[in-house]
Amino acid sequence: MALELDKMTLRQGAFELHADFSVEAEKHVAVIGPSGAGKSTLLSVIAGFLQPSQGRIWWNGEDITNHPPSARPTAMLFQDGNLFPHLTVWQNAALGVHPGLRLSPQDKARVMAALKRVGLSEYAQRKPSELSGGQQSRVALARVLLQDKALILLDEPFSALGPALKAEMLALVGEIAAERKAAVLMVSHDPRDAEGLAEEVILVADGQAHQPRKTADLFADPPAALKAYLGQN
Repeated sequence: MALELDKMTLRQGAFELHADFSVEAEKHVAVIGPSGAGKSTLLSVIAGFLQPSQGRIWWNGEDITNHPPSARPTAMLFQDGNLFPHLTVWQNAALGVHPGLRLSPQDKARVMAALKRVGLSEYAQRKPSELSGGQQSRVALARVLLQDKALILLDEPFSALGPALKAEMLALVGEIAAERKAAVLMVSHDPRDAEGLAEEVILVADGQAHQPRKTADLFADPPAALKAYLGQN
């Protein structure tokens, strides 16, 4: 198993989240559940932005529980894209290579290749404010691509996009992840996102992040917590 959360518990005041599951290498997995259940929190723990209260996090047999985010195999795409408004598209993407933007000629070529891959090579010198929402999402995705990590974490980065554009972006993520042989964990409130991208689904509800189940199987026979979330009787 590439990723394993071993009897992990996170406590924040009265809130507790428990997780004891594993994700196979190269799998595309959706994370769904009610608002406030802890979906984004789960990704933040895996990425290293939050420290678990107990338990361990493993990656390919290595204990990464105490590793800082920069030392983990994760690249995270946030809800707002996390772009810097004073930097150009090229500079925002290049942060995925070096946070100080000190790049070799080879690195600079990689940045342009990444922008071309997401369809933004002609927008390299523009500022984020000059782009549409979908184009801003592509810049953030290019930065993730340049980090070249084995686990891509998506915290609903495309939630503000229309259905067609969101589907296009999710398809692009799937293509890039497959090319890089990367696993994907994607938080979503929309079951259609899970059905479109994910082979498996992790249900987060009632303080528990459950073991991944095959997407089709989970929606064909949903547990009570998922039925309640989907509004089914």
